[in-house]
Amino acid sequence: MDDRNTNGARSVSSASETRVPRADAARNRDQLLAVATRVFASAGTEPSMRAIAREAGVGIATLYRHFPTRESLVDAVYRDQVVRLTTGARGLLGRTTPAAAMRRWMDLFGDWIATKNGMLDTLLAMIETGEIAHAQTRTELLTAITTILDAGRETEDLRSDVAAEDIAASLIGIFTVAPRPEREAQAGRLLDLLMDGLRPTPRPA
Repeated sequence: MDDRNTNGARSVSSASETRVPRADAARNRDQLLAVATRVFASAGTEPSMRAIAREAGVGIATLYRHFPTRESLVDAVYRDQVVRLTTGARGLLGRTTPAAAMRRWMDLFGDWIATKNGMLDTLLAMIETGEIAHAQTRTELLTAITTILDAGRETEDLRSDVAAEDIAASLIGIFTVAPRPEREAQAGRLLDLLMDGLRPTPRPA
């Protein structure tokens, strides 16, 4: 029997019952996404879908219900990390100085690189087929760096002669020679050195 009133509208209780499962499903998907991100970031090689489900404490069928293929899971993790980087720039600037925002953003970039390493084979295949637009991602990340640089120039918190492309290249180099989490301490020291180079030279008294 259709749960409608005489005007043809569904009852309030029916609408509420519909929203609750959807909210639960969204929370479950977010939780699986967070676990998958953590597993990818700590894995030396690509983990199996079963290993991710086991880490999340769910059955493999539950994981496949939210992410029907490995590619759909990799795509979701990749896009979630990119959003965190692109929206994170302005969020960080709203809470701290441009220099501090840049240093924290570098850590977020390192998290992204570490996560990519655990899903690299699938990710490269998806870039090759055009399922993931790598060039667009690069543009978005450079825009995020530029946002912080522009704020730093206005406050004289960061040098005015630095290009976003140079920072991106430096970060890739740092996380290549000092991958996280294995060499996180060294990566932190190298990032601090990079930050020293981004600060303006003090003017003579």
